[in-house]
Amino acid sequence: MNRLIRFAGAMAISLACSMAWAQAPSKPESKNAPSKPENRNAPAAGSPEAQVAARFAEKSGGQKPDQVFKSRGGLYEVLIGGQLYYVDSDVTFVLAGRMFDPRTREDLTQKRLDIALKVDFKSLPLDRAVKTVRGDGSRVMVTFEDPNCGYCKRLWQGMAELKNVTIYTFLFPILSPDSMEKSRAIWCSKDRAASWDEHMVQNKLPPAAPSDCKTPLDQNVALGQELGISGTPTIVFADGTRSAGAMPVAAIEQRLAAVKK
Repeated sequence: MNRLIRFAGAMAISLACSMAWAQAPSKPESKNAPSKPENRNAPAAGSPEAQVAARFAEKSGGQKPDQVFKSRGGLYEVLIGGQLYYVDSDVTFVLAGRMFDPRTREDLTQKRLDIALKVDFKSLPLDRAVKTVRGDGSRVMVTFEDPNCGYCKRLWQGMAELKNVTIYTFLFPILSPDSMEKSRAIWCSKDRAASWDEHMVQNKLPPAAPSDCKTPLDQNVALGQELGISGTPTIVFADGTRSAGAMPVAAIEQRLAAVKK
């Protein structure tokens, strides 16, 4: 990663107090690894957004934006890996942070991310997630979590209050090699949902996974990267909207109710 992105990324991290940010460790692609999908959201050729994307790639050492949008004040929004950066048309600077409407106090950065990062919920491979059902399970949500993530534990313990919900937890071991081993143990246990809950609430782990146990963990990491998820926890609701960080249970209830309507 080039100097420009490292600097902007550092600023973004310093501003994020609700998440445990981590970059997924790079691994050599296996023969069965899914190919990276073509970026269908790339700016139209010849447009101002495409020109900004080209300048950004040139000045950042080849880092191509996933999407570029026109913003306020003559700025452009550059989306890379789930993070939003602000640049001028000539890309002479990069800003990382939040933009707000001074009149309404609306978080314009989050508004853009909600639209740009909307997930096709029906396409998610839920069979690769730990399934937890409470009550009638009528309300559905997805989380991406790392077993070593303190904010994930806070989120999970708070969600114990949720009623009539099905939670699909994608084990997303990106914080350390130990995260992978713990995730393998949970996935390969007799009762995944119980093992996950015991670990997140009591820090209790099942026995180590046998060597012949197959897991979807590498695929989950690849899925998160494809969706632009760079930190844990991340929540995805049934309408495709997402939330990063340990969201208060009252706010989760509001989002679940809004989806149901």
